[in-house]
Amino acid sequence: MTAPPGGGPPDAELLRRHVGGDTDAFGVLFSRHRERLWAVAVRTLGDPDDAADALQDAMISAFRRAGSFRGDAAVTTWLHRIVVNACLDLLRRRAARPATSGLAADALDVLALAGSDPGQLTDSDTALDVTAALRMLPPGQRAALVLVDMLGYPVADAALVLGISEGTVKSRCSRGRARLLPRLAHLRGSPTVTQAGIGWIAPPARPPGTGQPMTRNHAAAGDVSPAEGGGESL
Repeated sequence: MTAPPGGGPPDAELLRRHVGGDTDAFGVLFSRHRERLWAVAVRTLGDPDDAADALQDAMISAFRRAGSFRGDAAVTTWLHRIVVNACLDLLRRRAARPATSGLAADALDVLALAGSDPGQLTDSDTALDVTAALRMLPPGQRAALVLVDMLGYPVADAALVLGISEGTVKSRCSRGRARLLPRLAHLRGSPTVTQAGIGWIAPPARPPGTGQPMTRNHAAAGDVSPAEGGGESL
C-alpha cells in the first residue's frame, strides 16, 4: 500500500518493522486503521462490548501472526479480514450457546415496538431498529451487508476481505436486503431511508479507549489499548 495522505511509512513498511522488532510500529499501524476496523466490528456485532472483544482478539492475532503476512493483498485488507473473522467466530459461538438464544427474541421485541410513523423516528430509533434486524440475518449475509451497504466498500474489496467471490458478495447482499426490507418497512417513509441499501445509519459510537498505541509488551499481556487515529478505506 502506498504512503498514507498524512505522511508516514506505508502500511507494509510498518508491518515489516514490527516483524523486525520495532516495538512501536504495530501501534502506529493500528492507530491508522482503528476507526475503520472498529466500525466493521460494531456494525457486524451490533454491540459495543462484543465489538471491543472481537477487535482486541483480532489485533492480538494480527500482532502475533504478522510474520505470516505474504503481501498478496494490502495490509489493510489483511487487517479487515482478521477483524471480520473474529466477529464471525464470536457470532458462531453466540449462536451455539442456548443461553444466548434470547437475542433473537429481543430483536423481535424491538421490531414489534417500532413506531409506525417514520416522521417521529430519531436517528437512535432507526439505528436500533436496523441493529435488531441485522441480528436476524445469517452471519455471512450480515458481514457482506455491513461492508458494502453500511460502510460503502466496493464489492471487489469486500470480496477480498471476506475471502469469497464478488458474485457471492452480491448474492449475500441481495438476500440480506430481501430479508431486511420487510422487517424495516416502517422506515420506508423516512427521508433518510432508501431501498437501495442501509448506509444511511448514523456513524457508530467511537471505539473504546484513548490510550497509547499498543506495544509488544501490551500484546504479550493480551491487552489492546486502541490509540486515537483516523481510519482509511481499503
